Amino acid sequence: MSTFNDSLEKTVKNLLRKDADEYKHIPEPKHQLPSVNRIEEIVNLAKSIVFPGFFGDTEICEITREDYIKLHVDKLFVMLNEQIYTSICSPSNRREDMEKLSSELTLSFIDRLPEIKRLLATDVKAVYDGDPAATNNEEVIFCYPAIRAMINYRIAHELLTMGIPVLPRIITELAHSSTGIDIHPGAKIGEYFSIDHGTGVVIGETCIIGDHVRLYQGVTLGAKGFKLDDKGIPLNIPRHPVLEDYVVVYSNSSILGRITIGHHTIIGGNIWQVNSVPPYSRIIQKKAVTSSFSDGSGI
Repeated sequence: MSTFNDSLEKTVKNLLRKDADEYKHIPEPKHQLPSVNRIEEIVNLAKSIVFPGFFGDTEICEITREDYIKLHVDKLFVMLNEQIYTSICSPSNRREDMEKLSSELTLSFIDRLPEIKRLLATDVKAVYDGDPAATNNEEVIFCYPAIRAMINYRIAHELLTMGIPVLPRIITELAHSSTGIDIHPGAKIGEYFSIDHGTGVVIGETCIIGDHVRLYQGVTLGAKGFKLDDKGIPLNIPRHPVLEDYVVVYSNSSILGRITIGHHTIIGGNIWQVNSVPPYSRIIQKKAVTSSFSDGSGI
């Protein structure tokens, strides 16, 4: 037993070490941090407000709809206010000032819920109109990973534009984990946006996407590289593509760098695109090269 206790004490002391170079970049929280579980509850609550009857309590009639939404908005204010406070407070700020600021930010977000709902409604229509396999809009809202990812993105993007740290990234990563769709909250995405299937889609932080854009599975809107400052730290400058209105990008294509894909352009599957293209372009693969194998030889 003594040996076990000695080993345990040694392990704890090693875990508490601060002198190793490998540990020096890891900060120690000086205040309460946001809760991932609570943020997930907040997103689910927001979903039940934006799409009442589809998420949360499903038995809602017209008579009780207003009371239902009012009750849930009140609850959302309390929960979100708490998490915003934890994300912005620091020991150098007065508690009263941070409480006032978090309440103002929370109310500002609540005011934006109708616009978030409007944008999501356009996304639902775009997904349904672009998929013959969808039987109705209800199925799209209930089942399609693109809508789940866009709900999280639209919420996170609003929070980010309000200057709230940490929470937006947590919210989009929750969707990333459950859908395989990775959208940075900083990306700017227009109306009637749709993703078909969705697995493996990546949309970078400085992407600008116009209206009526459609992506298929495996599409990457990424950076070709990034510049470093004098200290070797990556510069946060525009480095992701701009997709204008009515662009379609088919599966497993990568569009990289700060380039512009002109409106009404179609990018075919498995394309590596690093140059801008004008409107109404059609980018497809060249003819496949056929080779033969003999005597067990490979490529």
